[in-house]
Amino acid sequence: MQNGCDVREEALREIERMEEVFSSLEGEGGTVMKLARSYFEDSKYFFERGEYLKAFEAAVISWAYVDALLHMGKARLPKDLLKNFTVEG
Repeated sequence: MQNGCDVREEALREIERMEEVFSSLEGEGGTVMKLARSYFEDSKYFFERGEYLKAFEAAVISWAYVDALLHMGKARLPKDLLKNFTVEG
């Protein structure tokens, strides 16, 4: 987040980004995939409650799990979405 940013807007941006990721995510990541999806659902729950910092944090944790799944070869995304992660497309 940038200095002076609106936490609500940053949380919403991360949730929307991860919504797109999960709509295209394929793979069998077992427990790690379940954790990624759970944190993503938590992010939406926190956002609805107005807990924007928690929503942002949960979305970022979800991102980290997806990033790990991609690195382990347990998940796949279309090339255009890989730019959001640390794996090479």
